[in-house]
Amino acid sequence: MGTARHRSGWSTPLSRGEGPHLPIRRRNSVASGRERFSIISDGLPSQLPDIDPNETGEWLESLDAVINEQGRQRARYIMLKLLERARERQVGVPALRSTDYINTIPPESEPWFPGDENIERRIRAFVRWNAAIMVSRANRPGLGVGGHIATYASSASLYEVGFNHFFRGKDHGESGDQIYFQGHASPGIYARAFLEGRLSEAQLDGFRQEKSAAPNGLPSYPHPRMMPDFWEFPTVSMGLGPLGAIYQARFNRYLHNRNIKDTSRSHVWAFLGDGEMDEPESLGNIGLAAREELDNLTFVINCNLQRLDGPVRGNGKIMQELESYFRGAGWNVIKVVWGRDWDPLLAQDTDGALVNKMNTTPDGQFQTYAVESGSYVREHFFGDDARLRRMVQDLTDEDIQKLGRGGHDYRKVYAAFKSAREHVGQPTVILAQTVKGWTLGPNFESRNATHQMKKLTKSDLKAFRDRLYLPITDEQLEGDVPPYFHPGEKSEEMEYMRERRAALGGSLPQRLDRSKPLKLPGDPVYSVLKKGSKQPVATTQAFVRLLKDLMRDSEIGKRFVPIAPDEYRTFGMDAMFPTAKVYNPHGQTYDSVDRELLLSYKESAQGQMLHDGISEAGCVASLIAAGSTYSTHGEQMIPVYVFYSMFGFQRTGDQFWQMADQLSRGFVLGATAGRTTLTGEGTQHADGHSQLLASTNPACVAYDPAFSYEIAHIVKDGLRRMYGPDAEDIFYYMTVYNEPIAQPAEPANVDVDGILKGLYLYQDGPAKEGALRAQILASGVGMPWALEAQRLLAEDWNVVADVWSATSWNELRRDAVAAEEHNLLHPEAEPHIPYVTRVLDGRPGPVVAVSDWMRAVPDQISRWVPADFASLGTDGFGFADTRGAARRFFHVDTESVVVGVLSELARRGEVDPSVVAEAIKRYELLDVKAAGVGTVGGDA
Repeated sequence: MGTARHRSGWSTPLSRGEGPHLPIRRRNSVASGRERFSIISDGLPSQLPDIDPNETGEWLESLDAVINEQGRQRARYIMLKLLERARERQVGVPALRSTDYINTIPPESEPWFPGDENIERRIRAFVRWNAAIMVSRANRPGLGVGGHIATYASSASLYEVGFNHFFRGKDHGESGDQIYFQGHASPGIYARAFLEGRLSEAQLDGFRQEKSAAPNGLPSYPHPRMMPDFWEFPTVSMGLGPLGAIYQARFNRYLHNRNIKDTSRSHVWAFLGDGEMDEPESLGNIGLAAREELDNLTFVINCNLQRLDGPVRGNGKIMQELESYFRGAGWNVIKVVWGRDWDPLLAQDTDGALVNKMNTTPDGQFQTYAVESGSYVREHFFGDDARLRRMVQDLTDEDIQKLGRGGHDYRKVYAAFKSAREHVGQPTVILAQTVKGWTLGPNFESRNATHQMKKLTKSDLKAFRDRLYLPITDEQLEGDVPPYFHPGEKSEEMEYMRERRAALGGSLPQRLDRSKPLKLPGDPVYSVLKKGSKQPVATTQAFVRLLKDLMRDSEIGKRFVPIAPDEYRTFGMDAMFPTAKVYNPHGQTYDSVDRELLLSYKESAQGQMLHDGISEAGCVASLIAAGSTYSTHGEQMIPVYVFYSMFGFQRTGDQFWQMADQLSRGFVLGATAGRTTLTGEGTQHADGHSQLLASTNPACVAYDPAFSYEIAHIVKDGLRRMYGPDAEDIFYYMTVYNEPIAQPAEPANVDVDGILKGLYLYQDGPAKEGALRAQILASGVGMPWALEAQRLLAEDWNVVADVWSATSWNELRRDAVAAEEHNLLHPEAEPHIPYVTRVLDGRPGPVVAVSDWMRAVPDQISRWVPADFASLGTDGFGFADTRGAARRFFHVDTESVVVGVLSELARRGEVDPSVVAEAIKRYELLDVKAAGVGTVGGDA
């Protein structure tokens, strides 16, 4: 083989922990005298035997020779080149966690830039100016609505390269690209739309004044609900943008693989901030993107090195840190660190002194260099090494000060975008270093307070104008508000902008709904649930049965997207595995351990079920992507997300708000609901409040059905409202239970309108002469307690109670609030009467509400109940015990309902308090053991 010293490189750096396992003596031994061996990490086994120690020794001697004769930098370069070749030859070697603090794409590999850089620079200047002026005008005296200037100033080049060369629009009849704009950069996106004629000057002046400046008000950030023809994705709740982008790219592939929509030309771009990447959601599921080889996804992280209040990593290097995360997760990483002015200096760096300085300078210092003079940079960056001083000896201080960051260099950014778009087999992250507040002047650039700075002074404006070379006079800047700038419709800049966007498919961002209403199934599909059941069936089971029947429908069956976080078997949905199959873009490459069973686990590239693992955040991201496909791709999809109710709104409430803002539609099922139905699991599984949390989301229509036939009507109405001719931008939340009960058949002449409005009379109390009267309102699993309490009240206490099914406390409240709002503003019109008030008006006796929720849930309607009102609920922490013990502890079981009714009657003076005391003693209400175990079965 010859001697190793004549070869051209080395397989891996021989630093401690990364060198080959060699049986050679080290100079330093451990105290016991044992020889120390270098250890392999990152995927290579440390126990590999050395089959040729002599050859190994020759390689090590050659490495030593290179280091001694040509230096460590040369040795490192050779080792990295050999590592690169090893990968090309498919030799299994560890991945590099990070590379030098220089551009990934060297100058000699940069592609030809196809645009007119001078025109594009001028366009960028126009957009920069108008973005800053819009925010500054919004903070004129007497207004002061806030806004952010600095973020877009740092990222303008990133966006403009995309707009001019990469972002594909919708005008060609395709879906185009999906672009997640960084929320704080919205002024720049508005400013570009103004130049294109999509927004008027009056609208720019309506920034952050959505009501007071209507119809010209603009939302502060990307809000599709507030601007539904413009924004597609809400992104300013930081961390949710990157997570949503991953699952959008994944769902694009899902649609393509299932032959629902050709999304092969759609690319997902997510523009993010380096500080934003500290949010757990930002990095939490980057592994999924690599695992599913989502090369239709690019993250562009604007590394301006600053958070809202200071440096992201003052003592560290955020770009290197992020590179390590993404490389480790399997992403293609492209760093754009330095502008072209650095290329000649790096070309002189034969011994690596400059690269070493770049590698070892912390971000906090680079932030300082961005605001200091060229002389300061010469002294502190270049000055401590004679080799570095020689590099810049022919540069003036002004030249040094102008040495730019890569994220502001069109050619560097273009090369990165082009490489990302052409990369196959991996998602790509572009890490682009910029300066926050770039071009805004010394009072803004790279200052810790720049994120909070909202207004440019007159001197700032003049400096900013001069920096951008804009034809605006000093006189124009002396007025109360600075002017916007437009070059004229016939200018070459506007012609260029229009030509580029026309070639790429039209202006962006743009939100379109090209979908068609679905042909919904008729009544027969709901008939099974309406018949009830002889055997005990939980409402979770009832819903799953309906879902399976809906998925068989020839018209809409394929459009259902079941989603669950590793709990399909828990909810009885494993019966879908053999037919619907679990989606996996790689299919199933193994023999399933249960392959011989009828309900074996099946994966397929055409699978319908999304199995997102133990990740509620991932599931909601899938839900949002599926629920908004009608606008992103013109295809109606019906996501059905089923999960433990405790881990829904409580854990991912911000994403449900994102879902509302993105105008996504679909069904959300809080299964195993209630604080006492899953008591074996204990506190963290005991949901007694998700309905209350759901009530805070204006787009959420929440129901707590007790019986299967109620579910049938609710689902049917949900399909009509979300997917019919007059589709609404809402989503349905239903809490269903794991407690088996005998499901009653739908009563004759059932009050369907009452079911949908939230309350209907289920069963009158038995006729009884001279009896006292009361009304019991119950929801969900509380209905059996109420019905049994109805019987005991009549038999033991001569009280006739009517039982009402409260299918939605939340909808009852919304109706009442709407009535009050109308009455407030129309004092001379006939008053609107809340639905709950109308149906309970004139009903005899007090009203007692009971559910498996904390009392705040039914208490939402208390002020509109036209009678004495009391509620029973499960306030406090859940715990592990039997259902009977838990319900007796919370005092919501049958006997507690009886006592609750008697207590209200006593308060009204209709029974003596001693009767209540007698009931408490008879039912042993203070002893949880006396309640027995209660209903069993259905536990997860």
